[in-house]
Amino acid sequence: MKQNFKSLILSDLDSVCNRDPATSSRFEAALFSSGFHAIVCYRFCHWLWQKKWRLLARFISQTTRFFTGIEIHPGAQIGFGFFIDHGMGVVIGETAEIGNNVTLYQNVTLGGTKAFDKNGKNFNKRHPTIGNNVIIGSGAQILGPITIGDDVKIGANAVVVKDVPALCTVVGIAAHQIEKSKKDTQTFSAYGVDRNAGNTLEEHIKMLEKRIKELQNKPASRKKNKN
Repeated sequence: MKQNFKSLILSDLDSVCNRDPATSSRFEAALFSSGFHAIVCYRFCHWLWQKKWRLLARFISQTTRFFTGIEIHPGAQIGFGFFIDHGMGVVIGETAEIGNNVTLYQNVTLGGTKAFDKNGKNFNKRHPTIGNNVIIGSGAQILGPITIGDDVKIGANAVVVKDVPALCTVVGIAAHQIEKSKKDTQTFSAYGVDRNAGNTLEEHIKMLEKRIKELQNKPASRKKNKN
């Protein structure tokens, strides 16, 4: 179901408030979030693109890039609740498709490759398709007409050139899967923190405290042995 322009903008604005700890209100988000500014301009340019006013759409898009450091091609398709944190250096290509409630950090590239079908002929889809509730870390490069499943986390500086299944985390160059988990064990906040992260951290602290005590006791036991 398509949303109107106003509801899309409000969903983007709320995504800034909900996922950016440094932003406390819609007013603050609208005033200071360069990612939000770029998304608003993209929404308008995309409307112009669909109306075949493509030269004007490209002109406004390039002007937005100059002011925000974020390049979103007017031909890209982006769902509601889109959030770009920090934003500088983000590039989203013409045939990219992005689902709902997606978060991107700075320097992310959704880039294109020369795509060919099985017969070696060109086809138009050159950029990635991103599912819903995806988090893409800073510096990540997602290249080509690949598909990223729903609820995926992509680590910082990862290079992804193959399809990624839903509900997993990928990192590295070239990107590889390190984790697969159930949807209900994850929250897709701005920093991709799992609900169980607090418990895990507590366990690590206890382990470190135990190790420190062991190290503290070692010199004492040596002295006793010498005596």
